[in-house]
Amino acid sequence: MRPKVILVEGLPGFGKSTTAQLVYEILVEHKVEAHLFVEGNLEHPADYDGVACFEEAEYEQFLHSYAKYNELISNFTRTYEGHYLLEYRKMSNEQNTELPWELLDIASRKDMYELPLADNRQWIIAKWRQFAQQASRENVTYIFECAFIQNPVTVGMIKYDAPEQEVASYVAELAMQVEELNPLLIYVQQQHLEQAFRKVVQERPKEWSEGFMEYYTTQGFGKNRGYSGLEGTLQVLKHRLELEQRIYESLDLAKIKVDNSAYDRKHYKDVLTGLLSAYLHK
Repeated sequence: MRPKVILVEGLPGFGKSTTAQLVYEILVEHKVEAHLFVEGNLEHPADYDGVACFEEAEYEQFLHSYAKYNELISNFTRTYEGHYLLEYRKMSNEQNTELPWELLDIASRKDMYELPLADNRQWIIAKWRQFAQQASRENVTYIFECAFIQNPVTVGMIKYDAPEQEVASYVAELAMQVEELNPLLIYVQQQHLEQAFRKVVQERPKEWSEGFMEYYTTQGFGKNRGYSGLEGTLQVLKHRLELEQRIYESLDLAKIKVDNSAYDRKHYKDVLTGLLSAYLHK
């Protein structure tokens, strides 16, 4: 059975986005209908990116505080399980009126990935379950970048410094939700972590690297170990890589590792084509 979901994982700068895009191209070339969802896609069918979660009283207070924007807020809100889910990033991107900074700040502090770990896990697991039910009825292969391992590790390890077993079981539970979709995990590797991350820091905007390093060193795992700056971030990434390797080995699903150290797109695509060929004709 051909995979109905392909999960692309790896550390920042290792080439997840490139890999996911190439996998999509390969599937299309093999006449496979495919849907690609990279990191940051606000339409992700199995994630809550840029979504705030309010309880009823919190939502009513939020509307009261920003009555001028009630209609707009309501247009981007849906109710589920007694909660109000506001797509605040989509609202900010799509509307023509500049929203107050304070409004977006309140929403961002209620983001799904700012919730306590147990609550975040509950919401994300339910979302994956809904996705699996939908995808099981379709003749489509979905490609997800970073939603499977990176997101649970980021919120579990990086943000909350949760025990390793708790983070690993979060990922394992996600895998359980999609097991009927015959998932394939592709883990992107680099021979030199530090070199790869320094490369991406140089290539991306300064705001990205500063925000990334702040996230990695001012809370949870990094803060508890006194890490700071670029060197501290690299230490956290090394620990993250070790954890992700152990999680990878523990998962009972189809999985392959691929090395992207050469950054040679054409050769890399040929390698991926060869690896995927065994799965595309089942």
